[in-house]
Amino acid sequence: MIFSLLKDYQYKKIPFRLILFCVALNLIGIAVIGSARASLQKTQIVGMALGLAAMIVVALVDYSLYMYLHWLVYAGNLVLLLLVKYSPLGDDGLGATRWLSIGGFRFQPSEVSKLCIILFFAWFFGKYQEKINRFGMILVSGILIFVPWILINRQPDLSTSIVTALIFLAMIFLSGISYKIIGGVLAVVIPAGAVFLALIMQPDQEILQDYQLNRIMAWLQPTNPKYISDAYQQQNSIMAIGSGQLWGKGLNTESVYSVKNGNYLPEPQTDFIFSVAGEELGFVGAAAILVLLLLIVLECIMIGRKARNLQGRLICGGVAAMIGFQAFVNLCVVTGLMPNTGLTLPFVSYGLTSLVSLYIAIGFVVNVAIQPNKYRRRDGLL
Repeated sequence: MIFSLLKDYQYKKIPFRLILFCVALNLIGIAVIGSARASLQKTQIVGMALGLAAMIVVALVDYSLYMYLHWLVYAGNLVLLLLVKYSPLGDDGLGATRWLSIGGFRFQPSEVSKLCIILFFAWFFGKYQEKINRFGMILVSGILIFVPWILINRQPDLSTSIVTALIFLAMIFLSGISYKIIGGVLAVVIPAGAVFLALIMQPDQEILQDYQLNRIMAWLQPTNPKYISDAYQQQNSIMAIGSGQLWGKGLNTESVYSVKNGNYLPEPQTDFIFSVAGEELGFVGAAAILVLLLLIVLECIMIGRKARNLQGRLICGGVAAMIGFQAFVNLCVVTGLMPNTGLTLPFVSYGLTSLVSLYIAIGFVVNVAIQPNKYRRRDGLL
C-alpha cells in the first residue's frame, strides 16, 4: 500500500522553490547564530539535518492518514501540554515552565502544539464545512481551541498563545465562515479591546501578571526610570538594527562598537536574532530575511489554492498563518512596534524544537502539493 501511494504521487509537482527558500533562510540563520553564540551553531546545523529528514518522511505520507488520526493528534497535544505544567517532567527556564525534559532530551511542546492544532482543525473544518456558520458548530470549535490555548497561556507563554489564536482565526476564515459573523465578532471585539486596555492601565488591575504589565508599560514609556530595565533589551535591539546601516558591520564582527559584542542583547540567538542580523548584515541582509519569509508564506498559500480538497487547503493556510504571524510578531517586537514577547523568528532563531517543527510543517505542505488530482472525488473529505 505504501509503495502504491509513493507511485501515485506526482513528483514533478514537488515545490522546490518553497524548499529552497526555507533552506536559504535557515542557512542565514545558522550563520547569524554562529556570530551571536558560536557554541550553538553546530547544534543548529544538526537541527537543520533532522528537520530536512523529518520533512522528507512527512512529505511521503499521505496527509489523509493524519486526518484519520485527528482525535489522537488532539489528545496527544493535550497530554504534552498537561505534562509541561502538571508533571515532574516540566522544566523551568527564565521564569516559565515551557519545556519537557526526558533524560537528556529537552523540547518545547507548545511548538509542536501549533502544528497539531493545524492538523486537527484541518480535519474538523473540512468535515463540518457545511455547518461552519451555525452557532453550535462555532461554539464547539471555540471550546476545542480554548483547551490547548489556555494550557499554553498558563505556562505562561503569552506570545505563543497569541499566535495559536491567530492560526485558529485564519483557518476558520479559510473554511468559509460568513462575513456577517465576522462583522458581528469585530463589532464586539473592538469595543471590548478598548475596555480591556483601559482596565489594564488601572493601578490595581488583576488581569495581567506584573511582568506582562511591566513589558507593556516599558513599551509605552521606555525612558521612565520605573520601566527602564524592562525596556533595556528592546531599545538596544532597535539601536543594533539601526547601527547596521546599509551593508552592516560584517558577520562575526569584532568591532568594539557592536551592540552584540557589548552584551547589550541577552540571549541574542533566540528571540532577538534579527537584531544581530540587522547589525551585522545591514539593511540588505535584513531585507533578504524579510523577503524569504514572505516568499515562504506566499508559496504555502499558492500550493493551498491548488490542493485536492479543503483539508489540504487548510493545512497549507494554517502553515502559512503560523509562519507569517510568528514572523510578524517577532519582527514587531525587535523593532519596537509591539511590547516584548518571547517568540522565535521562523527558520532563523536558535531552537531545535521550533526548527524541526517548522520543517515538518513544510513537509505537510509538500505532501499536499504532490497529491494527484484524481483524488478530487467526494472532495476528499474524511
